[in-house]
Amino acid sequence: MKKIRTAVFPVAGLGTRFLPATKALPKEMLTVVDRPVIQYVVDEAREAGIEHFIFVTGRNKSAIEDHFDHQFELYETLERRGKKEILDKLKAMQPEPGQVSYTRQQVPMGLGHAVWCARELVGNEPFALLLPDMIMQSEKGCLKQMVELYEKTGGNVLAVEECDPSETHKYGIVGRGDEAHTGFEITSMVEKPKPEDAPSPFYITGRYILQPEIFHFLENQETGAGGEIQITDAMRALLKQQRFHGHIYEGRTFDCGQPEGFVEANLAFALQREDLAPYVAEFARNIIREEAVDSAKVA
Repeated sequence: MKKIRTAVFPVAGLGTRFLPATKALPKEMLTVVDRPVIQYVVDEAREAGIEHFIFVTGRNKSAIEDHFDHQFELYETLERRGKKEILDKLKAMQPEPGQVSYTRQQVPMGLGHAVWCARELVGNEPFALLLPDMIMQSEKGCLKQMVELYEKTGGNVLAVEECDPSETHKYGIVGRGDEAHTGFEITSMVEKPKPEDAPSPFYITGRYILQPEIFHFLENQETGAGGEIQITDAMRALLKQQRFHGHIYEGRTFDCGQPEGFVEANLAFALQREDLAPYVAEFARNIIREEAVDSAKVA
């Protein structure tokens, strides 16, 4: 069984849901409290033992490269001013030389195509795929939890969570087979089924561990929903040849590709900070109290 050393981050999306903010700034660089969304995802990968970070980029994404680069002038200024705490924090977040690679998805043809664009950099090894819109909040990172399951089962591992059975039509749903440590064997995958047709209430979140054979199916994959190459279609084909396990993720997931999820993430991570939690909690209580009073007056 090969160690999971490499992670792929598809960051070529335009972020149209956040216009005009994303007109000049990549959506992955929008901040949750005081860190870009992409930083949370990279930190999660690093915690899981990832050594090689591959970003599949597009136009106007140079800010991501700059963020993970060594900024000599900034570091020198912080050192000269005695800002050691923030300087050490910045250095700790920066990958080591040679750990980061970039490749470009010239044409927006879907998530599956973005992953396929990283094939030469990944090589013939299993790899992690982390969707940068999804950030996780838990004591132990989601990918680290998945790696622990992978080390027991091998094959492919998907992070899954349980949804309300009436909402299966919103997600990619997996069939639940035999129990396996922190999850179960996946027997099927269905894209957005009606509640009565769903094989289980477990849906795929934004974390994957995949074997390199997925690239063969992506290369020969016909376009699916939206005229794009879908990663789910390729996984469904690979499922006929290899085992897939679902890891039941323990923690919170925030979809920062949606404005409501982005706001939720800012509130949740702010409340996790000792220096911010008292102020944010009091502010939220006051806002709710004022809204309740205003609503009562209208009624």
